[in-house]
Amino acid sequence: MKSYIAKPNEVEKKWYVVDADGKTLGRLSTQIATILRGKHKPEFTPHVDTGDFVVVVNAEKVVLTGKKLDQSFHTHYTGYPGGLRQIPLRRILAEKPEQLIYNSVRGMLPKNKLGRKVLKKLKVYAGPDHKHEAQQPEVLDI
Repeated sequence: MKSYIAKPNEVEKKWYVVDADGKTLGRLSTQIATILRGKHKPEFTPHVDTGDFVVVVNAEKVVLTGKKLDQSFHTHYTGYPGGLRQIPLRRILAEKPEQLIYNSVRGMLPKNKLGRKVLKKLKVYAGPDHKHEAQQPEVLDI
């Protein structure tokens, strides 16, 4: 008996549109990461990009439960002494809501070349409009 290994040129890529209006950030991000990675397909192969494209609209209307808007921070280090920067999620949601979903999904993907390649298939928009109508994306209900 032989195991099936997907070839990169044999994988069929689909486009999905996800509406983030009223959805919880973490639960939405896990579903998006699963689709980007291709784990929802029977031909999933860990070392091959078998995932689909995901377009997220209405990112500004995503919901965070509890007190996460004020108590959780996006942290990064500039590389200089004293360069630790912490930005509250409330400020990120107000200024760049696309970045909130992007960073959340990025944390759920592998930290290697494949993860960076897979992340390029995620398109996030703050409002209800997107520019990927030519790909005829299917509406994905999460």
